[in-house]
Amino acid sequence: MAETDQTEAGNAGSDGQAGPQLRVITQYVRDLSFESPNVPGSLAPQDEAPQIGVNVDVGVNPLAETDFEVVLKLKVDAKVNGKQLFLTELEYAGVFKVANIPQESMQAVLLIECPRLIFPFARRIVADVTRDGGFPPLMVDPIDFAQLFRQQMQAQQEAGEKERPDA
Repeated sequence: MAETDQTEAGNAGSDGQAGPQLRVITQYVRDLSFESPNVPGSLAPQDEAPQIGVNVDVGVNPLAETDFEVVLKLKVDAKVNGKQLFLTELEYAGVFKVANIPQESMQAVLLIECPRLIFPFARRIVADVTRDGGFPPLMVDPIDFAQLFRQQMQAQQEAGEKERPDA
């Protein structure tokens, strides 16, 4: 009994509250698609480097008071001379337990820290699926989720200003 009390006290802050917690409960592929409509011709050596576009989105689904599903969506589109080499779409998700985080920081934790934790796994899946599709493995560049979050907040703020009637 004393050990439990000491452990609980050791995890508590100076005000008796437990410190901030962010834990990955599980992670998984929600959806994965790979298309290569011009195979086998697209597997031949190309005269030009492909134009590769990567779109990133992050969504959050509350599951319980402290549990959240964070979904990282990656869409990779590769073309040469306007012809599709491949298109892959991945929804990779993690369930996170988030506790003792101030409410004003919660959105940043869910949209920056959580996707940052699962991104390396999603990156590997994209590399594996492009390799398995007959192409060199595509290593998606690291993503600045903080910058992505700032852009989202700015877009929401601008949208709110447009909707607000002028006084």
